[in-house]
Amino acid sequence: MKFLHLVLTLAFILNFIPEAEAKRFTSQYLEFELPTGWDCFLEGTEYVCQSDNKDRKREAIIIFAAKIRGEQDSLDQYMTYLKQPKTFTLPGGKTQVSEAKYSKITPVNNQQWVDSLHMASEVPGFYTRYMATVVGELGVAVTFSVGRDFYDAYKPVFDLVINSMRAFAPKNLTNPNMKLAAKDSNIVDESDFAKDPNQQFDISQGQKKAKTGAMDSSDMIIYGVVGLGLVGFIIARRKKK
Repeated sequence: MKFLHLVLTLAFILNFIPEAEAKRFTSQYLEFELPTGWDCFLEGTEYVCQSDNKDRKREAIIIFAAKIRGEQDSLDQYMTYLKQPKTFTLPGGKTQVSEAKYSKITPVNNQQWVDSLHMASEVPGFYTRYMATVVGELGVAVTFSVGRDFYDAYKPVFDLVINSMRAFAPKNLTNPNMKLAAKDSNIVDESDFAKDPNQQFDISQGQKKAKTGAMDSSDMIIYGVVGLGLVGFIIARRKKK
């Protein structure tokens, strides 16, 4: 059983490792390497990135936004905010309080980012990693949310995305095509998109099967065969290169 889990995890990770031809996504203020099979689209003032695979959409999501810097936009203020548990109200009136795992400064491509991990700060049962920085006259925040049972598999995938990130400030911030959050908004606060069950990129459904952390026997057989084949295919392809 442990061997099968190891094979599946290895196959999952290798399948997302960006290669030379990996697609680089670029917005007007942020660029990074997208995981294989992922795409981003603009929803209001936030970019939403997810897998093209319908089932994988329920496992993880990346959301990022920017705003013209206000008094609350500095590394120190982001750090102070993210060190604290986050509280929000769930449908039905129940209060959800997150668990702040860590908050630190992480350099990425010669740029300082506040890097913070919370449990249940966006969606119950999901980890969310926050990356926030200031560049020029902009504040930029990126969130990476993943179901608790998928965290170990997605962590190296998200690490690769983060290590490729570059934030930059365009010269013309008054361009009407610039989709920026309101100046008085808090871009490291929870995202309404992740919690809205009516949206196509809702990830809360992913916990329906993940709650038990187990697969039924047919899933194990299918994933085991596919996983072993995928590992062999990727290794063979890399050897050819």
